[in-house]
Amino acid sequence: MGLTGFGVFFLFFGMILFFDKALLAIGNILFVAGLSFVIGLERTFKFFFQRHKFKATSFFLGGVLVVLIGWPIIGVVLEIYGFFLLFRGFFPVAVGFIRRLPVLGPGLGLICVRRTTLK
Repeated sequence: MGLTGFGVFFLFFGMILFFDKALLAIGNILFVAGLSFVIGLERTFKFFFQRHKFKATSFFLGGVLVVLIGWPIIGVVLEIYGFFLLFRGFFPVAVGFIRRLPVLGPGLGLICVRRTTLK
């Protein structure tokens, strides 16, 4: 969990510092390594390389490669698109969990948030 957390931190910090390619590259490597350690190498491989997730995986890993090559803005855009395609099935579960939290739950009850999450 620590590697994944540090990966997200470095990615966020790299974006704040005007897409610093070194911080983004470190964040990408830590995030993928942390994900591999959290769910295991075999399950990570099975998650990323499913037939119906090929497009999402190619955008995400292609974005990582583009960041490592040295084009951080284009790489981050590709990564974000791939990330949302990969984890779009998880977002309703996360919203359902946040709805049960005492402070954040009522905030999701707002009309603008309720309309987008009920679809």
